[in-house]
Amino acid sequence: MLRIAAYNIKAILEGGLSLLPGFGRLLYKGTGGTDSARYCYSVWLRHLVMTQQFNEMAGGPLGTVVELGPGDSLGTGLAALLSGASRYIAVDVMRHANSQQNIAVFEELVALFADRAPIPSNQEFTEVKPPIDDLRFPASILDDGRMARNLDSKRLQAIVDGLHDTAKENPLFQYVDPAAASSVIAAGSVDLFFSQAVLEHVEDLQAFYRACGSWLRPGGLVSHQIDFRSHGSSREWNGHWVYPDGVWRLIRGNRTYLLNREPCSTHLRLLTENGFQIVAEKRSLLVSRFERSQLATRFRKMSEQDLTTAGIYVVGRKIKA
Repeated sequence: MLRIAAYNIKAILEGGLSLLPGFGRLLYKGTGGTDSARYCYSVWLRHLVMTQQFNEMAGGPLGTVVELGPGDSLGTGLAALLSGASRYIAVDVMRHANSQQNIAVFEELVALFADRAPIPSNQEFTEVKPPIDDLRFPASILDDGRMARNLDSKRLQAIVDGLHDTAKENPLFQYVDPAAASSVIAAGSVDLFFSQAVLEHVEDLQAFYRACGSWLRPGGLVSHQIDFRSHGSSREWNGHWVYPDGVWRLIRGNRTYLLNREPCSTHLRLLTENGFQIVAEKRSLLVSRFERSQLATRFRKMSEQDLTTAGIYVVGRKIKA
C-alpha cells in the first residue's frame, strides 16, 4: 500500500533518538546553503528583484529589513545591508551563525557586489527560488551612485565591527530570538520582511503572521519562499501528509524544528487575515500519487491545488489603514 510504503523508517528512528538526552545535537545537519556567499547573494537579489516592482518607495533607501531564520550565516541579511538597507534584524530560534563564518561570508559578498556579479543560476544552486528571468546584476535598482554609498569603507568597517559580537546592539543590525523580537522591532517600523524555506518549520503560524502585520509599515512588503515538500521525512515528496498525528509526533521527537505540515492555503489565508494584500505568487507544482483515503484524517479535505503545491513564492503588501 502506497501509504505505508511512503513511510521513512530512518526519519522515525531519528525522531525517536532525539527524545534521548544528548542525541539532538548529533542529529543536527545544518540549515543548508547560507554558509555560501554566492548562495546568499543569489537568494537576496531574487527577493530584491521580485519585490521592488511592488515597492511604493522604489528608488529610495530600503529601510529596515527583517529576516526569519537566517541559518548558518547572516549572509542574506548582510547582502541586504550591502544593497543599502538601513537596518537588518535577524530572527532565529537558534544562533547557528558565528562571527568567523559571518565575516568570511561578508568579505566574499563585498567582492560580489563590487564586481556587480551576475545572480547565480539554478544550475549552480538547483534548489534556489524564486525563479527570475534576468540574472544580470540589477543595476536599475542598485546603480553606481547607490553602490558607492553602500560600499563606503566606513560603512563596511562598521558592519565588520558588529560581526565580531552579534550579541551587542548595533545600529546597522541585530540578531534576536523570536521571544525577544517584539521588544526590538517597533510596530510599523519594518519595510521588508523576508524568509527563504523557513515558514514550513514555524509551529505557530498565526502568531508569526500577526507579528508581521504589526511590524510592517503600511505599504511594507513580506517576501517568502515556502517549501511544502516532506524534507526527507517520507519517501514521497508529499508523504508527510500521510502520517497519522501519533506517528508524526514520533518523527518530530524532541527536535527544535521540523515541519508544521500546513499547506499553501493556510499561509495565504493568514496573510489576508493579518492585513496583507497578496500581490504576487509563483507556485511550484508536483504530481501527487496519493488517493484521498491514503492521507491522514486531518488532510483528507485538502484541496487538489494544496495537494500538488510543492512550493510557493509569495509577496504580500501591508494594506494601509
